[in-house]
Amino acid sequence: MLRRTFAFLLPILMASGFIATPKPGFAAPSQRLVYAVHHSRYGNIGTYSNAVDRTGDATTVTTEAHIKVSILGVVLYRQDAAREEHWSGDRLVSFHGVTTVNGKPYELNGAAEGDRFVLMSPEGPTVAPASVRIANPWSVNVLRGDTLLTPDRGRIENVQIKGGEDTTVTINGRAMNAKRFEIDRLNGQKRYEVWLDDRGTPVMFITYNPNGSITFMLN
Repeated sequence: MLRRTFAFLLPILMASGFIATPKPGFAAPSQRLVYAVHHSRYGNIGTYSNAVDRTGDATTVTTEAHIKVSILGVVLYRQDAAREEHWSGDRLVSFHGVTTVNGKPYELNGAAEGDRFVLMSPEGPTVAPASVRIANPWSVNVLRGDTLLTPDRGRIENVQIKGGEDTTVTINGRAMNAKRFEIDRLNGQKRYEVWLDDRGTPVMFITYNPNGSITFMLN
């Protein structure tokens, strides 16, 4: 029931210019972002992390998620995910992910082919435009596109990006300046919200669905 809840984001955000593009051949320091995950109905339910490695124009993003929903010691839902994205500049060139829900794995493999991106799932191929973004907020890169690929089930969603206004957000008891972005479905339904600090780091993001909202807060 909660499966769609954990398709992220929302994959967000380099058009704003927060993150400088490294020179060819330059290996930027690795960045690891670890988030605590909180469900609006079930409380604290796990962790989510992105490890970002950049070398010149190439970027590798490695994602891990460990989610568990329990009531009175009884596990109602468990999800573990391991995913890897490869980017050349602002283009997604390959993706591999395995999402295991309640012991059942679901594998996705995708690669850029000409002017499109082809994703293979157990149900068969899905074709997306070359500008597709993964719903996983590791940078401002997602704001450059209007098509998101959910990394748990491989669904393609057309979206609208709004916001970018200056605001403040409280992270672990500390208020900080941030920019807020909203990602909506074309029917106006709110899908994701993302807050980035003045260095362009996603410090908090929220995903919405009928089962409630999920908040990811940077540790």
